Amino acid sequence: MFSPSFRYYDPMQTHSFLALGRCVLRLQTARFLTFFLPMLSCLLVSSTSLATDTERLPAQALTAAVEQTVEQQVDQTNQSEIADSLVVPIPDDGDEIDATASSTEAANASETQPADASTTANPNAGSTADPAPSEMETTLSTLRSLVSLQAELRTDIDKLSKEVALSSSALDKQNLMTQIEKLTEDLNATSSSLQDIAAGADIAALRQTEAPAFDFQRELFSLLEPAIKELKDLTSHVRDKAEQKDKINYYSNRLPSTEQAVSKLQSLLSEATDPALRAALEEQLNNWMKQQTFLQSELQSARLQLSNLEAQEVSIGEASQSYLKTFFQRRGLYLGQAILAVLGILLLSRLIHMGFRRFIPGYREAHRPFRVRLLDLIHRAMTTLLVIAGPMIVFYMAEDWLLFSIGILLLLGIALTLREAIPRYWHQVQLFLNVGTVREGERLELDGVPWQVRDINFYTMLDNPTAGISQRLKIDDLVDLRSRPTGLSEPWFPCKQDDWVLLSDGVRGKVVGISAELVQITQRGGTRRTYPLSDFLAAAPLNLSTNFRLKETIGVSYDLQAESVTSIPTILKEHIQKRLDDEGYTDKLMNLRVEFAYANSSSLDLLVIADFDGSVADLYNRLRRSIQRWCVEACTEHHWEIPFTQLTLNQPASSINAQ
Repeated sequence: MFSPSFRYYDPMQTHSFLALGRCVLRLQTARFLTFFLPMLSCLLVSSTSLATDTERLPAQALTAAVEQTVEQQVDQTNQSEIADSLVVPIPDDGDEIDATASSTEAANASETQPADASTTANPNAGSTADPAPSEMETTLSTLRSLVSLQAELRTDIDKLSKEVALSSSALDKQNLMTQIEKLTEDLNATSSSLQDIAAGADIAALRQTEAPAFDFQRELFSLLEPAIKELKDLTSHVRDKAEQKDKINYYSNRLPSTEQAVSKLQSLLSEATDPALRAALEEQLNNWMKQQTFLQSELQSARLQLSNLEAQEVSIGEASQSYLKTFFQRRGLYLGQAILAVLGILLLSRLIHMGFRRFIPGYREAHRPFRVRLLDLIHRAMTTLLVIAGPMIVFYMAEDWLLFSIGILLLLGIALTLREAIPRYWHQVQLFLNVGTVREGERLELDGVPWQVRDINFYTMLDNPTAGISQRLKIDDLVDLRSRPTGLSEPWFPCKQDDWVLLSDGVRGKVVGISAELVQITQRGGTRRTYPLSDFLAAAPLNLSTNFRLKETIGVSYDLQAESVTSIPTILKEHIQKRLDDEGYTDKLMNLRVEFAYANSSSLDLLVIADFDGSVADLYNRLRRSIQRWCVEACTEHHWEIPFTQLTLNQPASSINAQ
């Protein structure tokens, strides 16, 4: 273990010794290495080469490796930057010390010095400046593993390079070069890790002048990579089968050509006598037989692999059940935590909403003020954001990148879907704040029926106060509507339930049901007739349940021309009034008049006008018949002739003379 007193080194040591000391200082101050060093150790242990390597390198070899790494960094970095970053300035006395001896003494001192030497050498140094022994041991163990791995990689690269030089086959050389490139990438990654752990910083970041350009597509695919890998794993069996089938088709189609070529070459070789020709044919035959053998082996291999895959194949139901079982076994806890997070957010939001209703003035009013609506909108928006972000935070904290990437994929899909609807949502926000084109308490027309806006929310309530009907609309349905203030005398509906109406088609009945779609009336005798709401309004219903007027006409003869405008109207009125009293309609009669109407072609017509209360609207036709009957009674009693329509025929004079 390196002693803390080792930091007070002689400033005139060699360049490598200074670099080594600087690495140790960085290792001592870089506490955050404890977070990723165990993870890096697991990665190294998992590799086959390091799993068998249990020998620990000596301290001198580790020191030499660190010195070599630091020297590479120094060669790549500006000398002035390294000089400025040194902790202790170099004195001017110019004493020269042997670098090798100093390094050896420092390494020996670091392993033999007792643990309390730091207190003796530097009593003012706090414990927080020195790393814990376990941290340093972990760091050294990791560095030893990296150095061992580098040595093995270099050995493998040298071995493969020699094989490339000795190989005569182009295919073998290509395969060997591919392996060398892979090992070279691993060696570079290992060297980079060794530099980062030893120096506590990335040397490439020191020389980087500008940040790499942001690539949205690359970043997006990096987030979605876990989900794509999971889908690939889910369909790997099917894709492997398809790949083997393609191979079988490929080799099956090309194998007959090779067989035909081999057969033809054998025929030619059996007939050829020229030695040179036979040598050329034998060479061609040898090449084609190799190709035939290769195709046959590949075809057999593909068929065998396909057979193995089909033997392992299960039904879709079993595969789906197995996958879902594995999925929920591995991620059921995280999904449960995400659901609990959503339920907790919704419960908290509900409690906050109850607090608003209880403690904020005007929150429960029928027409809430703007500030209350704005507060409610902010509360709902924050609840929605937290409900979306809650599961994502759970997946992030659990480091389940598959669920996290699936959540991001869903959010991106929702965002792309809602991209075109942003202007419409802005109109909905205006409506929710009661500053849009439809406002609470105003009047709007929907499907030909006037409605009063009772309450605007995510679901808006519309009422018709006269008809006693209401309906609920989504706030999105109000975007294209317009409302206006209503006057006190404006009608809302031609009738209400239990009113008697007379339609333009002559149908009279009692309204027994009104809905937003239909109106049902009952006629005398119990017959029910149902109208669509639009057809009912188009029939211009006459409401008889308020007050109604009857107008009946009676004609008298022209012989009573003088009396028809003087005494007859008075006598007829008195007679009708008396009959109303006799039959008990006087208290329902509001007005009664008898007037001369007009001189008709064959009679002098009198008009009886009677206004009745709406409570006798069900007797509408009976009262009409009664007035006609009372008029006939008066004419009979006073000997007034009721003329009938007469037809006058004009005959030519010639026909009269002929008769």
